[in-house]
Amino acid sequence: MAGTKETPRQKMIGMMYLVLTALLALQVTSAILEKFVLINNSLEQSTGAVGKINQGTFDNIRATVEKSGNRATDLVIVKQADEVRKLTADVISEIDKLKEQLVEAGGGRDESGNIKNLSEEEKVAQLMIGTNRNGAAFKLKDQLNGYVENLSKYSGAKYSPMALDGKDDPIASNSPDQKRKDFAELNFAQTPVPAALAVLSQKQADVRRVEGEVLDALASKVGAQDVKFDKIIAMLSMDSKVVVAGTKFKGQMFLAASSSGIQPRMSLNGGAVRMQDGQGIVEFTAQGGSYDKNGLARRVLTGSIAYQTPAGLKTVPLSAEYFVAKPSYQIETGTLPPLYLGCANKLSIQSPQLGALWNPNISADGASVIASGEKGKVTVVPSSANVALNISNSGSLLGTEHFKVTKVPRPSIQVSVGGTPATDPRGVPVSSARSVKIQAVSDPSFAAFSPDDANFRTTGATISLVRGTKRVKFTKTGAGGGSISDLAAEAQPGDRLIIEIDGVQRRNFRGEISDVPMGSLLSQVSLY
Repeated sequence: MAGTKETPRQKMIGMMYLVLTALLALQVTSAILEKFVLINNSLEQSTGAVGKINQGTFDNIRATVEKSGNRATDLVIVKQADEVRKLTADVISEIDKLKEQLVEAGGGRDESGNIKNLSEEEKVAQLMIGTNRNGAAFKLKDQLNGYVENLSKYSGAKYSPMALDGKDDPIASNSPDQKRKDFAELNFAQTPVPAALAVLSQKQADVRRVEGEVLDALASKVGAQDVKFDKIIAMLSMDSKVVVAGTKFKGQMFLAASSSGIQPRMSLNGGAVRMQDGQGIVEFTAQGGSYDKNGLARRVLTGSIAYQTPAGLKTVPLSAEYFVAKPSYQIETGTLPPLYLGCANKLSIQSPQLGALWNPNISADGASVIASGEKGKVTVVPSSANVALNISNSGSLLGTEHFKVTKVPRPSIQVSVGGTPATDPRGVPVSSARSVKIQAVSDPSFAAFSPDDANFRTTGATISLVRGTKRVKFTKTGAGGGSISDLAAEAQPGDRLIIEIDGVQRRNFRGEISDVPMGSLLSQVSLY
């Protein structure tokens, strides 16, 4: 059936049907037959009560349309409601005729109005199933299923068939014997008169229930349903969801009520609002621009909520003010540094103001940008003298930051002979001059900012032993220096060591090696 909420009366009828189904599976005794009579009477009373409620709904529809001036669109609803009533009356009448025939099959009624032969089963089967499966139950199945199919057109809701074969019935399908039976056999084979009457009364109850749901749907289109505020929820309207520590939290607490009997139409800023459970769901991307000195842009939402009342369509306007804050961000590197050409310049760009909504897209002109996987943290690799960093969030450009790009500072060369710095004015003892250490040391600020790019080394050196103006001997060392013991063997106090560095190389964050232009690199160390 359509997914509508059952009333207590409908739940009771459903429970009685379960009892009826269970009783049909038992060997029938006279006491049980009397129970069937009681069930049938209860079903008939409930069906009659629902019929009166449905008539009241129809009368409300007609009265509301008259109060609204009999507009053409509303008169169409009245016509549809009248058609629903007539379709229902036809089905109810046909079932009533079958019930009278069942009573006659049971020998009619005595002076007290009681059915004479409650246990009659054979005549029930002849009437409802027939000798050649041409009994009244087969026509009834088509009538019931055709009825719900027709009513679905009026409400737009999809209703399941009312007359089911055993394999489709949620209860009978669990029994190997019952699931093989068709609708007629399932409900009327080996069935005494009062049980058959109860089955038909149950179908009448289902018919009235569907009729009521369809009439309610039609009534909502002209506001004929009683507007009862039956949905009440507690609400807390806050001045702000973000409160700074030490400041006051302010808001208003109240009850909000809505009606399940009406289907309001809502609009906001000229557009329709999506509805969910009777509430309008408002969601849009806030547009900035025209910010004041505090970085706020005032905006106003205008809309309306319209709903049908017995007096006609009522529209309630609304207006709400809100402010759009200009998104801000900060580059978390202390002071804004220059970027180093061709190096991994790691930046962290964060926006405490946007919080969880902060998921920036960062691009650059004059550089490539490598994402880190963490929001706002990127590596910028400049390829030109100036870099423009474009910072966007949720498709909106928040700003562009401009950076100067500087070349990687040259390293300083540090030479030591036998552990003594070459810059020592006293020189180096001849006895200690057995090894040379040559280092290319990065600029401290560059090493601190981009440590993965501050990897320098010397490629090699030529060390000459000089006496006066004559070069006595020379040797070559590899990267970083090495042993010069062969020179030390011939060195004398007063000699000099001339150290000529072949070149300097740098390894960047990608592991790539490049030569560093250093010019002529000579060091002289006196021996004593």
